[in-house]
Amino acid sequence: MLSTEDTLEAAIRALLHFRTLLLAAVTFLFLANYLKTRRPKNYPPGPWRLPFVGNLFQLDVKQPHVVIQKFVKKYGNLTSLDFGTIPSVVITGLPLIKEAFTNTEQNFLNRPVTPLRKRVFNNNGLIMSNGQTWKEQRRFTMTTLKNFGLGKRSLEQRIQEEANYLVEAIGADKGQPFDPHFKINSAVSNIICSITFGERFEYEDSLFQELLRLLDEASCLESSMMCQLYNVFPTIIKYLPGSHQTVLRNWEKLKLFISCMMDSHQKDWNPDEPRDFIDAFLTEMAKYRDKTTTSFNKENLIYSTLDLFFAGSETTSNILRWSLLYITTNPEVQEKVHSEIDRVIGHRRQPSTGDRDAMPYTNAVIHEVLRMGNIIPLNVPREMTADSTLAGFHLPKGTTILTNLTGLHRDPKEWATPDTFNPEHFLENGQFKKRDSFLPFSMGKRACPGEQLARTELFIFFTALMQNFTFKPPVNETLSLKFRNGLTLAPVSHRICAVPRQ
Repeated sequence: MLSTEDTLEAAIRALLHFRTLLLAAVTFLFLANYLKTRRPKNYPPGPWRLPFVGNLFQLDVKQPHVVIQKFVKKYGNLTSLDFGTIPSVVITGLPLIKEAFTNTEQNFLNRPVTPLRKRVFNNNGLIMSNGQTWKEQRRFTMTTLKNFGLGKRSLEQRIQEEANYLVEAIGADKGQPFDPHFKINSAVSNIICSITFGERFEYEDSLFQELLRLLDEASCLESSMMCQLYNVFPTIIKYLPGSHQTVLRNWEKLKLFISCMMDSHQKDWNPDEPRDFIDAFLTEMAKYRDKTTTSFNKENLIYSTLDLFFAGSETTSNILRWSLLYITTNPEVQEKVHSEIDRVIGHRRQPSTGDRDAMPYTNAVIHEVLRMGNIIPLNVPREMTADSTLAGFHLPKGTTILTNLTGLHRDPKEWATPDTFNPEHFLENGQFKKRDSFLPFSMGKRACPGEQLARTELFIFFTALMQNFTFKPPVNETLSLKFRNGLTLAPVSHRICAVPRQ
């Protein structure tokens, strides 16, 4: 009997000891989290946070930028949020954005490296790199884009040629309902492919379509909750199934494709006659072959090419898809665009950028699509490189900075009808009007390096499509302006009809 009692007592003591240890461990973790994430004095205000996950569950993963507007309204133009353990500050309003990205931009130049981004890119490439790597890759990319036609007639002719292919592909549907995603994405991607790989692909090419599918899927899933949790608990989540695994696999497949393209280029590479971006990069690598501090290596060739492929495909493609949606749901706007095209260009001559100044209404429509499409609602994030002060608040080194482009482009103080598609926002006395409060390509040293290319593509593709078709919704179908959240905001899947114009 005593033996049984002793055994029971020992078991109770062991259980209490385990509970004590567990309580101590949990208390330590919460204390460590508090000390790590506590806000310093004079830090921008924000909503309450949960340990470890911060404000993650207060933000709707399907539309976080919409929820953030409510916080901004409550806490002001500098609002603090924690994405997991990542401290972030949302900057709202043109005066503060300009102050941050012009007067004190040296403190805002870095990109934050989340665990997922580190796993995929590891401070390589063009978009998410920092320091010497970013400076070298950006300078080289800008120079190379110019060498291969950016701002020149040769590249514009390439875009005009691709616009013809797109018009032909859409015309093949003969006015019947179709999903524009496939054809528009193919046309836009072919422009950056011709610059990076030196070739375009047929729209039905199975490899090309698989690449675009991988890119679209990765872009969409990176905003999923599992990817967000990966950035909070990478050592745990990396072993679990979920959307983060698909994202990582897709990026690896895309990198493998570009690696194969690089190997193919090396076989017949002539340093004196570069054919494309990859050839130019190989030439640059040869110059720095004996240096260990350069970023011109195989890894950065793959990542910078991948960055160009993503940025040159997803963003412009999404804007063009939004443009067809807004045109189709606003037939009176479409009619005015048709009239201007008929008057300035006619039915047979191809549109060119030289027509843009004579077509203020069409130009205004494209700008209004950029405003309303809002494809990068919080801009590409930046990170504080040093402690700084903004609007009297303290921003510590390492803080992630989000630019509230949604708030800027929907500010009722800046726009007459902020939530309505209205090309008149960019017109004054019938002439095109530039707006300071319009920053879809960001500003400062880390502004989009492909802005000029994107603007040229948007004008030529959009004008060519409008020149040849009248866009209408399918019979008995209502078009939706809802979006799909990802690395960019894209229209939800839809069908439209492109009726050939006589």
